[in-house]
Amino acid sequence: MLGRTGLKVSQLGFGAMRLPMTGEGEGARVNRELSTPMIHRAFEMGVNYIDTAVGYCNSDSQRAVGEAVNAWIRQSGAGLGRKRSDIVVSTKNHYYEEDESAWWKNLTDSLERLGLDYIDIYNTHGVNWEKYSKCVEPRIGKWLNRAKDQGLIRHICTSFHDNAEALRKLVDTDRYESFTIQYNLLDRQLEEAIGYAHEKGKGIVVMGPVAGGRLGVQSEVLMKMLPGAGVEKVPELALRFVLSNPNVTVALSGMGTMAMVDENAAIAADPVSLSDEQRRAIDSHLTRLKSMADLYCTGCQYCMPCDVKVNVAGIFANYNLGRVYGLWDVAKARYADIVRNNQGADNCVQCYHCLEKCPQHLDIPRQLAEAHAAMRG
Repeated sequence: MLGRTGLKVSQLGFGAMRLPMTGEGEGARVNRELSTPMIHRAFEMGVNYIDTAVGYCNSDSQRAVGEAVNAWIRQSGAGLGRKRSDIVVSTKNHYYEEDESAWWKNLTDSLERLGLDYIDIYNTHGVNWEKYSKCVEPRIGKWLNRAKDQGLIRHICTSFHDNAEALRKLVDTDRYESFTIQYNLLDRQLEEAIGYAHEKGKGIVVMGPVAGGRLGVQSEVLMKMLPGAGVEKVPELALRFVLSNPNVTVALSGMGTMAMVDENAAIAADPVSLSDEQRRAIDSHLTRLKSMADLYCTGCQYCMPCDVKVNVAGIFANYNLGRVYGLWDVAKARYADIVRNNQGADNCVQCYHCLEKCPQHLDIPRQLAEAHAAMRG
């Protein structure tokens, strides 16, 4: 059950942010020939929660999702007995300004693109405590209530980007029925707050179980956490980790191929994602890795900003992905983006101003040089 919404949902959700595309640049659109069969295949395997947003897939995701959902429902004419209520559709409104008509236009546009009379899960997109207190509480909350009273939306929810304290505060407002949050093997900062939200009757939908693709590659370091457990790939381990948390209701996977649909559905169909013993082993291993990473750099960012714009914190975060978690391919790709933005470690002029700010007294210039050699070599 998704919190107290009354909705019974699949523990695997279809994230419609990475649907297969066709075309180039601004003209690129979702490839319906590939995406519609994928969505239908997921529905056939028991997935009934699908999440989209205004800007996903070059602003074409909502239309693609709506077309797939409506085509699925129309097949009820073949005696399949499918109903609109069988599918839980989630989307978002990213508007936080003061023009009420603009907020309502986002909602009506979403309904038109989806081709639906109502939206099951309507989220304020990317809320944090500041946005909530300055925008949602004084005005947007009233618009949400009115839309619900009119039957245009069924449940007022939010996607969330902030810290654990902010999540607890938002739970205590009792404004939202469910929260779509970031949580994975590499990012567990919200773990206790997720438990608090669950205790208070809130649904928890996890986005990014594979950490935005960072856990979509192999890592000998991470695979050693569960030797002989039958888990063959890091993405499988990552999804099982999220699904094994009893406080998580839905794990959203941004599926882009039919193979991903089949693999993820098979994992989610396993009644025991991870045993208690396996989860304890993972917890112990990740705690050790986090301690190791903190010895290098805790990410406090006291050294920032750099006088010559070197992205010190970002460089060390990616370096740790490689040297601590074994995710070297991801680390190198992300560092290449930093270099392209002219913020790489090769820009360091060894002024040593960062040393004066670092609470750990790390030799930042030396470690920057090591990071550059490891990720550009």
